[in-house]
Amino acid sequence: MYAVFENGSKQYRVSVGDVVKLEKLDAQVGVTVTFPVVMCADEGNIQVGSEVAGAVVSGEVVAQGKDKKIIVFKYKAKKNERKKQGHRQPYTTVKITAIGAAEAPKKASRKKAAKAEESAEQAAE
Repeated sequence: MYAVFENGSKQYRVSVGDVVKLEKLDAQVGVTVTFPVVMCADEGNIQVGSEVAGAVVSGEVVAQGKDKKIIVFKYKAKKNERKKQGHRQPYTTVKITAIGAAEAPKKASRKKAAKAEESAEQAAE
């Protein structure tokens, strides 16, 4: 099974267990991140559009880093114009842990549990 998700106006094809280098994400190492699914395929069964509306790709941030340095050299012949620059693109490495339906937010369930406890305490009084 594989899925295609979009991040930073680029699309990535991943399976569970893949390690992907993405554009820099604002997330700490060890945090779980989710991405909306564009397409999902499983043994000849392809789902797109509204069929994958609630599906997400979950992954764990493994590392933050910078790519290899590239040299940008601008030059205009016969004008004595030269400009040399270096660039290192920041990236985030993510290990894909799950592909599937969106999980319910944990904060909402905690709120429901807290309300249930409060109502039980009020009933006991």
